[in-house]
Amino acid sequence: MGLREPDDAAVWRLDDEKAIVITTDFFTPVVDDAYDYGSIAAANSLSDIYAMGGQPFLALNVAALPDNLPNEISSEIIRGGAEKAREAGVVIAGGHTVKDKEPKYGLVVVGFVDPRKMLSKGGLKVGDALVLTKPLGFGVTTTALKRELAEEQDVQEAVGWMKQLNNKAGQLATEFGLRGGTDITGYSLLGHAMEMADASNVALKLDFSKIPFISCARKYAEKGCFAGGAFDNKSHFETKVRFAESIDEPNQMLLFDPQTSGGLLLGVPQEKLDSFIARAGEMDQAAWVVGRVETGIGMTVE
Repeated sequence: MGLREPDDAAVWRLDDEKAIVITTDFFTPVVDDAYDYGSIAAANSLSDIYAMGGQPFLALNVAALPDNLPNEISSEIIRGGAEKAREAGVVIAGGHTVKDKEPKYGLVVVGFVDPRKMLSKGGLKVGDALVLTKPLGFGVTTTALKRELAEEQDVQEAVGWMKQLNNKAGQLATEFGLRGGTDITGYSLLGHAMEMADASNVALKLDFSKIPFISCARKYAEKGCFAGGAFDNKSHFETKVRFAESIDEPNQMLLFDPQTSGGLLLGVPQEKLDSFIARAGEMDQAAWVVGRVETGIGMTVE
């Protein structure tokens, strides 16, 4: 898996019970604090393994750092990544660094998955509930930060969520035998959901009132704090999405907002939904039912 399908990581079967999962991701700073940046970048890189139902075990640093970047900053970036990897039970076994004018950091991550229990974007079934495990609004908040419009408490709220691993969400998916899932990152909730709909040959219906946002998201949306990627997402995916008239432009754009280290979007069969939500509560894992899978094509947001 990975040469054709639009999935989150490449998968190589070793035998009937075990496969290798491998992925990589890195990006420029999204926050000012070097340690937080490293931690967020690592959590984001690890997320693709969890989105496949896998368990990461090994990683390599990938970094591009300017010559004039003070050592205390570069070391904090690497420390943030290392401590987030340790939290995930992952060993960072070296990596590679090059010189660049703007810092970039992330990981190559390797994990194991049981191919019989793997998640994929094409695993949704008609009747499944759509469950999201982190709120939205990270992109619009970090863009407000870059424009020096963000308030400190708003940044910290977003950082707290972005640093959170998706390990519990991935564990839940495996525990309940789910088959359809992805993580919400640069293509936004609607973009990644649309990838799942297309790969699964189904239609999706989202309930806007049930979609969670961090507390400052609407405020920065009204100020127009959207990165260029949000408009790219809208341009690419909007022809496949039908919005209710009650959903105004700022709220539509929030659904096209690129996320960094977002949550998982999972398809949960209706007969498992109550047990799934209860188990999520026991594990202190956030879970919101935001829509359902239907027959047809495209997506509706009501």
